[in-house]
Amino acid sequence: MDIPPLAGKIAALSLGALPLSYALNHVSALSHPLGLALMSALILGLLFVAIYSLSPGEIYYDPLYAVFAVFSFTSVVDLLIALQEDGYAGGFMEFFTKEGEPYLRTAHGVFICYWDGTVHYLLYLAMAGAIRRRKRYRNLGLYWLGSFVMSVLVFLPGNILGKYSSEIRPAFFLAIPCVLVPCWAGVRVFNQARAPTCYAPNVVQEEQSKGILRRPVDLALVIYLTLAGFFTLFRGLVVLDCPTDACFVYIYQYEPYLRDPVAYPKVQMLVYMFYVLPFYGLAVYGLIFPGCSWLPDWALVFAGAVGQAQFSHMGASMHVRTPFTYRVPDDAWACFFGSNLLYALGPQLLAFRCLWRPAFFLHPPPGPLAHHKKED
Repeated sequence: MDIPPLAGKIAALSLGALPLSYALNHVSALSHPLGLALMSALILGLLFVAIYSLSPGEIYYDPLYAVFAVFSFTSVVDLLIALQEDGYAGGFMEFFTKEGEPYLRTAHGVFICYWDGTVHYLLYLAMAGAIRRRKRYRNLGLYWLGSFVMSVLVFLPGNILGKYSSEIRPAFFLAIPCVLVPCWAGVRVFNQARAPTCYAPNVVQEEQSKGILRRPVDLALVIYLTLAGFFTLFRGLVVLDCPTDACFVYIYQYEPYLRDPVAYPKVQMLVYMFYVLPFYGLAVYGLIFPGCSWLPDWALVFAGAVGQAQFSHMGASMHVRTPFTYRVPDDAWACFFGSNLLYALGPQLLAFRCLWRPAFFLHPPPGPLAHHKKED
């Protein structure tokens, strides 16, 4: 999506992270944590100046262009970190993972770097390209927003609460913009105009007059969301040390990664329970009762959030950086992989359904609407 216009500017600028990180890896001053934090802040500042010099028109049109350009650079850095930690590259980011953010060397840290260096990177290029062509990117922005916020909500508290809490360095405070920027970006994305829908009032009225039993796709999604909600609640109780036999068996025989002292899996399950679970309940309501125009937007946000979270959680559960006792047992691998994959795919299907045929979620047209027919 609009990738070619970025080749000469944003994409090329982001790839500048390769020689820069290699050169900085051999600067002895960066062996000090404070020096590393100051150098990182200076590089980000200079990067913003360079982007502003290259594309002032795009920034005036939409300031998020600068955000996506800077984050595309950091995405390349994150991909280098992940490749380095898995042994596919060397000589680039050792200085940063040793003196800056050592928790990026955990299995969870490696997989959020993979996600940021691939999925987020492509989203940044696509959204920057849309701004350059003066096109809409609201749906991509909502998906990115959910993914980015979920990453921050789990990673930052996990760093503070887990076994790496004593490894907090000055570079950790560079994450403050990662908390503030999504808040500002989210407001701007939500305030963008939605893509126009071409549905006649009678089509909307007919679609919204159908009960849930006459909409098999929505019925399947309601059943899925109900089951996923119970699974979310169950895993939340597991990490809260629920004493029941079912929780004990699950955490020791099916998903021992939830006991890992790095704290990321525990925080992840609690975020699921306190944020994703209420959304599942609201989504069931939105699929049953017509006119819930908020559901398509929030379905995209939570699709990005759950996609990022499950990628990191599933990958870290099986990665060699996770101690053997906390990895998924061989005899439970199929059950673990299948249930977690379904948990990841469901929100994606919900978002697709909302974008595919949004007539049911539009505001009811003026005039009397037919009441839902009671199903026999």
